[in-house]
Amino acid sequence: QVQLVESGGGVAQPGGSLRLSCAASGRTFSRLIMGWFRQAPGKEREFVAAITGTGGRSYYRDSVKGRFTMSRDNAKNMVYLQMNSLKPEDTAVYYCAASSRGWTLQMEYDYWGQGTHVTVSS
Repeated sequence: QVQLVESGGGVAQPGGSLRLSCAASGRTFSRLIMGWFRQAPGKEREFVAAITGTGGRSYYRDSVKGRFTMSRDNAKNMVYLQMNSLKPEDTAVYYCAASSRGWTLQMEYDYWGQGTHVTVSS
């Protein structure tokens, strides 16, 4: 069993930055693919980024490439999402998720956090 707890959400101005954190429980953390998803008001939840167990490879949706960076610290069981050059369209609830078998599809993720709110507004 894996428990995930996100933090770091808040309000930022367009062009600003936020750093999301996700704390994971469980001794198999380094074996898990970790992902970030988001759900904007009135929209479906969508994939944002994912990272392999070792942290050696990451993948991003096109709209955040070059602005968001996902990283992990396996010694601390932590995952991060550094979000720069934020845009109003980045406003959403951001979810941390863990998968042992997938990469970008929600159905491939077995464990989910409760979400953290990000609002980008002037």
